[in-house]
Amino acid sequence: MKYALILLGLLLWMSCSSITIKHDYAPEYDFSKIKTYRWASGKEINPDDELHKHPLVAKRVQIAVDKVLKEKSLVKATEDQPYDVVVYAHAGVKERTQVTQTGVSVGVGYGPGYRGGYRGYGGWYDPWWGPAGGTTTVSQYEETTLVIDMVSWKDKKLVWRGMATGVVRDNQNGQEQQERIYSIVEKIFKNYPPGKK
Repeated sequence: MKYALILLGLLLWMSCSSITIKHDYAPEYDFSKIKTYRWASGKEINPDDELHKHPLVAKRVQIAVDKVLKEKSLVKATEDQPYDVVVYAHAGVKERTQVTQTGVSVGVGYGPGYRGGYRGYGGWYDPWWGPAGGTTTVSQYEETTLVIDMVSWKDKKLVWRGMATGVVRDNQNGQEQQERIYSIVEKIFKNYPPGKK
């Protein structure tokens, strides 16, 4: 129930400047070949993926991605049209702990593993320490990651991945949520195709 409430506020993070964006891609792949795409569906979607447990949020992500890809001149294929890539959207949540000591942030991030839509990710242990002494305050917060993948349908290989990670904040109304998700997706695709400055 706890994480259901968190995912209802998925991507409603603090300011956009606090979001960490990362990319990776297959350097040998010719991205000029990508003209059309379709969304992953049915058995292609991991049923344990946190994003797809919340179809309203997943739909908002899909609307935002469709809009951004259209701006990138990619065409969403219809059922009877060929396509170059399959697009997947995944999400996961980490529980983090923040320890504040006499005004200096010290602490350790930890968790049992990454609950998301991509398999094989292990746990983590990410300590950071500050000076001893003074008053210590411990607080916990949730960190959400949205991952968008492009898989070459011809080669059946992952060719591009974009990720956005930030701290979950309180939910907003539907329109504000859609605008925020679009802003985040736009940042994920800012340098797509790879090599674009």
